[in-house]
Amino acid sequence: MHIPTGEIDLLAMGEALIDLISVEQVESLYGAQQFEKHQGGSPANIAVNLAKLDRTSAFIGKTGIGAFGAFIKNELSRAGVITDYMIMDHRVHTSVIFVSRTQGTPDFEAFRDGDYRLEPKELNEAAIRNAKVVHTSIWPVSREPSRSAVERAFHIAHEAGKIISFDPNYSSRIWPDHREAMEVIPRMLELATITKPSLDDAHRFFGDKEANLPPDAYLPRYHEMGAEIVVLTMGKEGILLSEGSGSDIQHIPAQQIDVVDATGAGDSFWAGFIAALLDEQPLQRCALFAREIVGMKLTRVGPLPDKIDRQKIYAKIDR
Repeated sequence: MHIPTGEIDLLAMGEALIDLISVEQVESLYGAQQFEKHQGGSPANIAVNLAKLDRTSAFIGKTGIGAFGAFIKNELSRAGVITDYMIMDHRVHTSVIFVSRTQGTPDFEAFRDGDYRLEPKELNEAAIRNAKVVHTSIWPVSREPSRSAVERAFHIAHEAGKIISFDPNYSSRIWPDHREAMEVIPRMLELATITKPSLDDAHRFFGDKEANLPPDAYLPRYHEMGAEIVVLTMGKEGILLSEGSGSDIQHIPAQQIDVVDATGAGDSFWAGFIAALLDEQPLQRCALFAREIVGMKLTRVGPLPDKIDRQKIYAKIDR
């Protein structure tokens, strides 16, 4: 794949949140009693993880100006993420999400405000044109005005020949109007270079889990909506990878590891895949690299290490 020019490797846009993660490992928030404060939000987390992989990342999003917004900006800056394009608005509150610590898919409950209030006029168009990869998730496109901001950013990036990365992590708890989602998400995928649904994401979006379709049946669906590269993550069942029409599918097995904490695994995968893509690695090797980063995350409580040597990861893959 051709890597476009730009001084910013990744421009992540969307939600930067306060994650209140349960201290106890529980299946449901109902059983959680104590919580720890963390900087969260998938695009913001991916920007942080990419910085830890010694890549240049920046973030566009909106928070309030209070203690929570200041905490998020400080955490992003401390990790090496460029925060010049962040909007801190006195008219909004920073969004907060409660998350269960678990070995499986985390339970969560969100209290949203600032994260979806980014307006198209608040975008820094120069930053978009100066980025190699522009990434976002379902969260900002689930509501206006941030949906319009993302669409504008994607069109600018598309016209400038940038790689566009879109996480189709649909959940009815974030986007209750499923019919609207079925109209909007294809518009985003039409401009996307890469998309990485999990199998759970696909089941929630297409609403056919009971049909027991084979996982590889979902890849052509995402291609038909416009994505050039589709990566389907399936937990213990591994990864499916396809390019073009979805007719040629590669399966990459999952690593056999003891999971300590699954929180943030998807964001770790995204960062690993994008980092390897920017290193101009073949797609299969990008997925293998991402798998190593996920393994690093799953076997520890808390975030990834502050500095990760990409060359050591490649050497491990080669062994």
